[in-house]
Amino acid sequence: MIKKEDLNFLKKALEEEKKKIISELEKFAKKEKGGKDWTAQFPKFNGESSLERAADEVEEYSSRLSLEFNLEKRLKEIDLALKKIRKGKFGICEKCKKEIEIERLKANPAARFCTKCRK
Repeated sequence: MIKKEDLNFLKKALEEEKKKIISELEKFAKKEKGGKDWTAQFPKFNGESSLERAADEVEEYSSRLSLEFNLEKRLKEIDLALKKIRKGKFGICEKCKKEIEIERLKANPAARFCTKCRK
């Protein structure tokens, strides 16, 4: 069983990471109305409308899409972990149903599997 102080520490770490991710997403993406999904915005470079500038916009947008996908995926993992904390089911491996090692949770508080089942 996870100690209360460890659980509080992990919950705080998850909440802080969630805030950081949302802050990062807000720099280049918009949250979909009524949902938890985000959409990367196409960059608008000021000034010239050359072919080179258009290529830069497409490249930047491609980078934003990849980053948005990874941040949104992590945000969903964090939300799931916070939901498990609220339901009293945090720290249990989704595969073998045994406790996830505290060292693993400290390294990744959103871990869903123990070290053995992760492989």
